[in-house]
Amino acid sequence: MAMSGMRGLSVFISDIRNCQNKEQERLRVDKELGNIRNRFKNEKGLTPYEKKKYVWKMLYIYMLGYDVDFGHMEVVSLISAPKYAEKQVGYIVTSCMLNENHDFLRLIINCVRNDIIGRNETFQCLALTMVGNIGGREFAESLAPDVQKLLISSSCRPLVRKKAALCLLRLYRKNPDVVNVDGWSDRMTQLLDERDLGVLTAVMSLLVALVSKNYDAYWGCLPKCVRILERLSRNQDIPQDYMYYGIPSPWLQVKTMRALQYFPTIEDPNIRRSLFEVLQRILMGTDIVKNVNKNNASHAVLFEALALVMHLDAEKEMMSQCVALLGKFIAVREPNIRYLGLENMTRMLMVIDVQDIIKKHQAQIITSLKDPDISIRRRALDLLYGMCDVTNAKDIVEELLQYLSTADFAMCEELALKAAILAEKFAPDLSWYVDVILQLIDKAGDFVSDDIWYRVVQFVTNNDDLQPYAAVKAREYLDKPALHETMVKVSAYILGEYSHLLARRPGCSPKEIFSVLHEKLPTVSISTIAILLSTYAKILMHTQPPDPELQDHIWAIFNKYESCIDAEIQQRAVEYFTLSKKGVALMDILAEMPKFPERQSALIKKAEDTEIDTAEQSAIKLRAQQQQHTSNALVVTDQRPANRSLPVKVPSINNNAEANTADRGLTEVNGTLSRVDPQSATPSADLLSDLLGPLAIEGPPSAAAPDDQNLISGLEGVSNSSDALALAPLEEQSNSVQPIGNIAERFRALCLKDSGVLYEDPYIQIGVKAEWQAHHGRLVLFLGNKNTSPLVSVQALILPPSHLKMELSLVPETIPPRAQVQCPLEVVNLRPSRDVAVLDFSYKFGTIMVNVKLRLPAVLNKFLQPISVAAEEFFPQWRSLSGPPLKLQEVVRGVKPLSLPEMANLFNSFQLMVTPGLDPNPNNLVASTTFYSESTRAMLCLIRVETDPSDRTQLRMTVASGDPLLTFELKEFIKEQLVSIPTPSPMPALAPPQVQPTIPATGATDPGAILAGLL
Repeated sequence: MAMSGMRGLSVFISDIRNCQNKEQERLRVDKELGNIRNRFKNEKGLTPYEKKKYVWKMLYIYMLGYDVDFGHMEVVSLISAPKYAEKQVGYIVTSCMLNENHDFLRLIINCVRNDIIGRNETFQCLALTMVGNIGGREFAESLAPDVQKLLISSSCRPLVRKKAALCLLRLYRKNPDVVNVDGWSDRMTQLLDERDLGVLTAVMSLLVALVSKNYDAYWGCLPKCVRILERLSRNQDIPQDYMYYGIPSPWLQVKTMRALQYFPTIEDPNIRRSLFEVLQRILMGTDIVKNVNKNNASHAVLFEALALVMHLDAEKEMMSQCVALLGKFIAVREPNIRYLGLENMTRMLMVIDVQDIIKKHQAQIITSLKDPDISIRRRALDLLYGMCDVTNAKDIVEELLQYLSTADFAMCEELALKAAILAEKFAPDLSWYVDVILQLIDKAGDFVSDDIWYRVVQFVTNNDDLQPYAAVKAREYLDKPALHETMVKVSAYILGEYSHLLARRPGCSPKEIFSVLHEKLPTVSISTIAILLSTYAKILMHTQPPDPELQDHIWAIFNKYESCIDAEIQQRAVEYFTLSKKGVALMDILAEMPKFPERQSALIKKAEDTEIDTAEQSAIKLRAQQQQHTSNALVVTDQRPANRSLPVKVPSINNNAEANTADRGLTEVNGTLSRVDPQSATPSADLLSDLLGPLAIEGPPSAAAPDDQNLISGLEGVSNSSDALALAPLEEQSNSVQPIGNIAERFRALCLKDSGVLYEDPYIQIGVKAEWQAHHGRLVLFLGNKNTSPLVSVQALILPPSHLKMELSLVPETIPPRAQVQCPLEVVNLRPSRDVAVLDFSYKFGTIMVNVKLRLPAVLNKFLQPISVAAEEFFPQWRSLSGPPLKLQEVVRGVKPLSLPEMANLFNSFQLMVTPGLDPNPNNLVASTTFYSESTRAMLCLIRVETDPSDRTQLRMTVASGDPLLTFELKEFIKEQLVSIPTPSPMPALAPPQVQPTIPATGATDPGAILAGLL
């Protein structure tokens, strides 16, 4: 923008800079605006030079912040001038002063279009730049087709095509409904063959915008993107102008990898292999150097490569390499690199099977918690919170408690909240949890919310074995000279309810407890005084026979507060004083608090709302959304032994409870069906509600059902609409969204391994990771949103067969964009059965509603444990199990032809240990295994298979065990694996299940069993 020779403009700018105050500047601006207005009135006398000078002055005044409400016509008229100098001024000032809705822009559309389709490249660049800067709807409607033609024209120079790509990108972003990109997939594929890196970078930016809206139309661009990455990573044919500190066009590398992340998966093995080779080269070639600019460029490429590796769900070796590289970053002295390492390691937590590798860097992450930079401390806290599980919870929580005493005030509230959540979710026993929370209150009472101590009260009230321990700890904290008010509240409540359990301990008599509590009364607030008054009444009630001195002292306190100005305190004092004179009847009136109904933690939801200082949404915040209301949090139950591992909490399923269906209601929770006591539908008043008023602990919709109650009782327990939905055969499910890959093949693969993908479509991927121990199992469903828009109305319902107890944690109704939700599923095997549990899953993407029913890989072989049996043990066991129903034999025909080693491998994959040489006939196989269930406990199973070398399609199989049902189910299970059964076509009606005469029909009335039979 050469303005040399415009002396009037230079003088005006000097005058503005020399103004002493704002008032002088305003007067000078008003004078100049008046002069410009007068000159524009006589436009015929203006020379092109003067018009340019006055327009530049208008722009300068506008940039100073003053309104310029005239001269727009003169500005626009410069665009139609034939000379470059005038046209340049017109385009620049129009871009700066006029917005996309300005009426004057309509006057220049034809002029701009003529410049775009003209042959003057300089005018084309000016017009494209102005259209891209303004990007209005009318520009998009009128000029987008011409810009598209310019982009694909082979006669234009790269500079023009680059500006055309960026202009089209701006128009598409602003008006995606106006810019027509239908049929552009082939053109984009051709444009990716461009050799000029400037044009290629601009085209890649356009591709990122296109695939973010609809990647299905651009699958042909995927191989081209991989080739571009190969070219850049190998530094092939890269002009020197695009080498940035020795890195070939880092901007293009980042954009290309960003575009690849919008494609859900890469099926072609050759393309996938080539891409992983490129990513491997990037991971291996990135190191930390002293040059800051080179570090910035190389790290931008590296972190985008890490994101792509996570998106593609790469092999564990590459994931391990990524974590190791990030481990180097978090150990360097440069704070920016350390920050990026911590943040990206936090994102890595969203990938299955990486958490154990990240744990190796736990010591270095804890060291980062003491870094002088608060942003690094926050990222370290996020990472520790995300990587915590039952194996390292104690170490991490202890470190957080230790750091709490020296932490900044800005972090203390978040730190306290996360420590409380981790202690609740991963507590090995409840006494440890109580210790942690009391330490938390003692060290950071000002930052401990009421929800935290409400939760402690809840656990102590519902666990009888925990009450004496909690009362002892509360009494110990009261002896401290400086005590936070929140600790006074907790101690007052616990000692008011359970101090009588400590009566025989020294220093714990009612009079001594009252004395130490009463010392705190003058220094506490009104809300705490209310709790103390309730505690005094409870102490008086527990003191039997009454202590006259203690009674008079407490009555005097009640009399004192009868005239309190606070209505709540006054009412409590009057009522407690009156009630305390009822003598023995007081014990019934002020009886011990009843147990709370089972409820979810309000702390996890609160963690989601905690602000995290990062420009983008932090991965740990996403993780908090993923893990909200998970079932591995502590659950308030009626009884739980202290100082013992927390038992797995699962709903009880009993086939004999259909008679009770009419007596108890069913409430559908997102994930499971829960029974609700009809009386619990209305809130009941209790003493804690009186004590805490509006701050009472939030309760769940229903109380915990006893173990002998059903959650699902046959088909009568489900509504008619749910019945029809649950019993629809898989082949009859009609969804407009087609799954990616074969669902049946994925299920069969997961029956043999413990982690993998259960279901995938263009919008979501459902992965499974399972752990099995004896008759217990824990599956984690990974629900991954593959798009940049949220998935809403997410619902998951488990239809368990009668032989499994199953509980799915609450699934959030919304899955954020490109986030992954983890939903734990607890499984307990009651007895042997081949029936399969079904997941009824549905979600909504935009206006598309998707519902699928998926078999879960909680199959019979998951509860088998291979065991080696020597000959001296095998034959006595085999002879002792003589004849049906403990030993069953069957000739199986139609067997898939397998060699003996192949059959042995098949048996081993199903946890049946083949013992070679045990059978004297080399054509026979002998296998053994142990089956676990609640009914059979550990039950030894023996299998013998006799094959015919001349005919591999038939064999004789003998199965023996100490349980008739197990023998039958295991025989049929092995038979199903050996025989090729064709898939039946969908039937119009449900056929009644065939029942074996000698085997009880355990799943005949179970919806999961019927559905599994259909599948």
